[in-house]
Amino acid sequence: MSHVPTVGAAPAHEIARTLRHDGEASRARLLRSGLQLFAQQGFAKTSTRELAEHAGVNVASISYYFGDKAGLYRAVFFEPTGSPHDDVARYSAPELSLSQALAGLYAGFLEPLRQGDTARLCMKLHFREMLEPTGLGEEEIAQGIKPMHDALLAVLCRHFGLAEADDELQRLAVCIAGLGVHMHVGHDVIQQLAPQLNDGGDALDRWSDRLVMYALAMVDAERRRREAPGGAA
Repeated sequence: MSHVPTVGAAPAHEIARTLRHDGEASRARLLRSGLQLFAQQGFAKTSTRELAEHAGVNVASISYYFGDKAGLYRAVFFEPTGSPHDDVARYSAPELSLSQALAGLYAGFLEPLRQGDTARLCMKLHFREMLEPTGLGEEEIAQGIKPMHDALLAVLCRHFGLAEADDELQRLAVCIAGLGVHMHVGHDVIQQLAPQLNDGGDALDRWSDRLVMYALAMVDAERRRREAPGGAA
């Protein structure tokens, strides 16, 4: 006589039917709870039971939707930030002017900030991953950050008429991207130093305009450096 596995007091097939009925609502709650708890406590210190209780779902929901705790962590780590291919597409088209490409680049950085606390929790989680690595940070660099960096280098190469990027162009790309990164890393600091900069429904649009302006100034500084005697060496 076969034995029906159970979770708690309910047979597994009944739990599966309940999970299917609840659908994406349970998955979404787990993602929100996972983002909050993993960002605050880290992967190792967050238990599956705690995740389930926080999300108001059965523990079996984690394995049903994500496979296990590691699968939930992966989903929490990558899904809220969107696809890097979508971000690259914002600024990599050859027909874009440099200003248009930079506006597309910073749109990718600023769009998550329109989500409020979600963006800040994502940044906190990614910083925690650097301090308590699970391996996803290296994957993010290889599959997300490097393709975006390479696409920005291609934009700058076209602008400077270079066949390939040299070290100074690499440095310039890091500095340009750094303006966007600081909007996330320095958000809480900005709130303390000059909170009015983030006030108003058009605050991020103003930030976008200024970031493009500052990046163009860096590009122009690099152009002048290269044009100076011995500057291209």
